[in-house]
This record gives sequence, structure tokens and C-alpha cells, in this order.
Amino acid sequence: MRRHAAGRSDLLVTSLALACLLAWDASGWDLALTHWYGTAAGFGWRDAWLTRSLLHDGGRLFAWGALGLLVVDACHPLLPGPKRIERWHWIGVMLAGVLLVPSIKRVTTTSCPWDLAEFGGVASYVSHWQIGVSDGGPGHCFPSGHAVAAFSFFGIYFLWREHRPRLAGCFLAIVLLAGSLFGWAQLARGAHYFSHTLWSAWLCWTLCVLGARASVPGFRRLHVSPAPPGDLVLRDS
Repeated sequence: MRRHAAGRSDLLVTSLALACLLAWDASGWDLALTHWYGTAAGFGWRDAWLTRSLLHDGGRLFAWGALGLLVVDACHPLLPGPKRIERWHWIGVMLAGVLLVPSIKRVTTTSCPWDLAEFGGVASYVSHWQIGVSDGGPGHCFPSGHAVAAFSFFGIYFLWREHRPRLAGCFLAIVLLAGSLFGWAQLARGAHYFSHTLWSAWLCWTLCVLGARASVPGFRRLHVSPAPPGDLVLRDS
């Protein structure tokens, strides 16, 4: 029963988040917000230690370290709770997010803010909804790949929420904070628009919602039933 309630809640959150995201896209505020950080001379935060070295390069290293820790936890659980197969399941879902966003970036024509002529580049602003329309720049900038270094870890929340709700809530808060910081860094550097980060977050969340619907506890499993010696009977449960 709790699982069905959680599923309905997940779908509601996903739908509301999509509605807010579409409203932001329709507002046209992406470029206006970017102008807070960029000028005709470029972006002052582009190569700053905080945004590039710490939040970009350091954030990427932190994400790989966190993934390694999850693999260790799946092999030798550090805390009692989910079964090992559940832990591996969610690692797989998180990796799917890591692969999905870069795959989308490969086929999109949207260029990064720092490529726009008004910020010292050569491209013109074109909404990412104008699919296939070139903006005159290098493209391949939508959605935000760096934000996935945080938002892909939404899976940790889904992994733990039935076993340790408070711990799961803490993980969710950390992921949201890290993703917001990574997104802000890329916005300030001119590497992405705000919507790029929001779309990465929504895509990772939606993958996790789908992953929860096919989660290991919900799979039909085979159990061994008592049977006469020499016979092995499998029953479906």
C-alpha cells in the first residue's frame, strides 16, 4: 500500500516539476538571467577557482568518488537495509542518467551561452525547442552534463526511502544542494542556461521514478518450495 502511495506521489511531483519547467522555458528568462553574469567581454566567473576548479572539476571528482563508494556498498553493505540486488539496481539507474544526458547533448544544436555573439562568441540565441535549427555556434550544450554529476544520485533517495526515510531525506537534500551549486557554477561560467540544469534534474528524477516502478522488491521472484527428495519445484510468488 505504501509503495502505491509513493508511486502516486512520485508521478505527481514529476508532473508538477515538468509543468514548472515548461513555464520557465516559456518565460524566456534564460537569457535574461545569463546577462547577470555575462557581458560583451565574456564571463568573469568562467575560470574562477570557485566555479571551475572547485565546483566543476572538484564536483566531477567527488561524483566519481561517491559512485565508487556506492559500488563498495553494493559489494559489502555499509549499513543494514536494502538487499544487495537493490543496491546494484539503483547503481544501474544512476548510471543510466549519466549516459542519457550526454547522449541527448550529442544530437542537440543548442550552443552554450559563452558561444553567443553578445558574450564575445559567434552564435545567436535560439531556444532549445527549435529542434534542428542551428544558432551558428558549435551546439551540443543542452542539457547540462555537469549537473548530472549531482542529480543522478537521486537514486540514493529512492534506494533508502522505504528502509530509512530520514536518511533518504538527508540524501535528497544533499543531492539537491549539490545540483544547485553545480548548476549555479555553470550558469555563472556561461557554460549553461538555467533551464539546462533544470532539465537535467528532471530527466534524472524521471529515470528514478521509472526505476522505482521496476525496482527489485517489485519483481516477481522465484522461491524454492518444499518437495520430495530429488525433486526441485519452483513456484512463482
